[in-house]
Amino acid sequence: MNQIISFFFAAVFYIYILYSESADRYYVGHTNDPARRLIEHNTVEEIKFTTKFRPWTMLLVFEVSESRGEAIKVERFIKRQKSRTFIRKLIEFRDSPDFFKDFVMDVVG
Repeated sequence: MNQIISFFFAAVFYIYILYSESADRYYVGHTNDPARRLIEHNTVEEIKFTTKFRPWTMLLVFEVSESRGEAIKVERFIKRQKSRTFIRKLIEFRDSPDFFKDFVMDVVG
């Protein structure tokens, strides 16, 4: 009897914060591949919001979960704050993974 083996590779989603020094702007997004997204923000030819503020540097990346929906929830929460101070505070905690676990749990419930 032939046995079918299927593999499921769960993607982990992250929140990332980019900074454009030339425009003094932050950008918040979510992805399952932060390195790829940074390259895309800096090189893709398609006209998008981030195109006009290049180059971008990645200041923060933190894991959310395997759920894209939860990552979107966290991204929207950060964007709704409309606060550079809030974003800077998040960046200050970049070396505190426990902070981000608690932060994600507070946002997604």
